[in-house]
Amino acid sequence: MTGQDTVPITPELMLRAYRAGLFPMAPDAGSDVLEWFCPEWRGILPLDGFHVSRRLMRTVLSSRFAVVADQDFPAVMDGCAEPAPGRESTWINPRIRTLFCQLHAMGHAHSVEVRHEGQLVGGLYGVAIGQAFFGESMFSRMRDASKVALVHLVARLRLGGFTLLDTQFGTDHLSGFGGVEIPVRTYLHALGRAVEHDAIWVGNGQDAAVEAAVRALRAA
Repeated sequence: MTGQDTVPITPELMLRAYRAGLFPMAPDAGSDVLEWFCPEWRGILPLDGFHVSRRLMRTVLSSRFAVVADQDFPAVMDGCAEPAPGRESTWINPRIRTLFCQLHAMGHAHSVEVRHEGQLVGGLYGVAIGQAFFGESMFSRMRDASKVALVHLVARLRLGGFTLLDTQFGTDHLSGFGGVEIPVRTYLHALGRAVEHDAIWVGNGQDAAVEAAVRALRAA
């Protein structure tokens, strides 16, 4: 199910749309159009069924990368909008960027950032409402950087009491972590429960708790 916007889009309208099961995308970076999507099969990543390979966990627990949250949200959006192999065009146009940066300023959009020697090399961003987190996009400039961001996201969501991680669509990449697609009716039922209960976004300053949550994923 899709539809183009016919009314002015505000951050508040964006939040209402997410609560209703919709998410926005643009046809391409050069378009000013914003389209709404609600696919019949919705991708989710079960937080209690997240899989991490031993190789990736070794990378996550090594000192190769430094991982933080919300230090440079606009830069993460810019990274996600960059052309990449297999993704030469992007759906993140200036209008989308502005709206999500406004949601970030309101405390509803968050980023997980992966740095190597001080440089941003990967990350992801999404929207948080209640106990639901809506993953929007991720990027990687070094091997495993986006995967490390995803592991840290799941650890933070579990630590903060989130119950739903929406990935919009299912992909082979996400299925390797336990991602599945569910009927939209099932998704909307889970979404309705999740947005009515509070969760806490675990930002920076809780390094020990985040590290423990990451290590707990190894046995999950």
